Amino acid sequence: MILTVDVGNTQIKAAVFEGDTILERFVFDKKALEKKIEKILEKFETIAHLVVSSVAYVEKQSFLAFEDKVKVHFVSNEDSFPFSNNYGTPKTLGIDRMVLAAGATLLYPNQNRLIIDAGTCVTYDFVDENNVYQGGAIAPGLRLRYESLNQFTAKLPLLTLQSPESYIGKSTAESIHSGVVNGLVYEIDGFIDEYKAACTKIIIILTGGDADFLAKRLKNTIFANSNFLLESLSQTFQYKIKND
Repeated sequence: MILTVDVGNTQIKAAVFEGDTILERFVFDKKALEKKIEKILEKFETIAHLVVSSVAYVEKQSFLAFEDKVKVHFVSNEDSFPFSNNYGTPKTLGIDRMVLAAGATLLYPNQNRLIIDAGTCVTYDFVDENNVYQGGAIAPGLRLRYESLNQFTAKLPLLTLQSPESYIGKSTAESIHSGVVNGLVYEIDGFIDEYKAACTKIIIILTGGDADFLAKRLKNTIFANSNFLLESLSQTFQYKIKND
């Protein structure tokens, strides 16, 4: 068994895998990290590997404390990946984006792939049909858009995510919801249209915490999978074991 852990900007997500099947998924705060990992290992006693991907600062010792129970692996830019990297500044490419690109490359061979991760930030990552990572884009996610309107203006309130009834807001609150939600939907659809115009055959993967909320609002056909990063972590680790 493999336990994959994704340390994100907002939360920690984890999943237990038996082969390619998720047995159970977990979401928790950074403060609960060690206690939660301990409980997972107690519940699934045959976990042999703990695979960690992190874009936020968490002490490695929090994971290394379990070395007496499992083998701990930190995924890094130095690992083996199933694509070549054409990014202009490869060492600055986030490990989460690399893992997503790896998962898409392994799952959808010989295709152009656009992976959209809708979380705290929205990242767009493109791997072409020749397995070359070409780059992408980074934009604020839904929560950041709501927070920025409140923090950088004098009077706009801080709202929580809500589906707008119309693109025409009839109040300040409705206008904010329309601008935040519809604005991001139009952005994502716009990016997809650009990639579709440039590529004859492309698979679109939408993942991240807001994937399910956004998926039903997009006009483009996509493959939505909120667990894709955790699945890609497992696939990337298995690829590394076979190729190192």
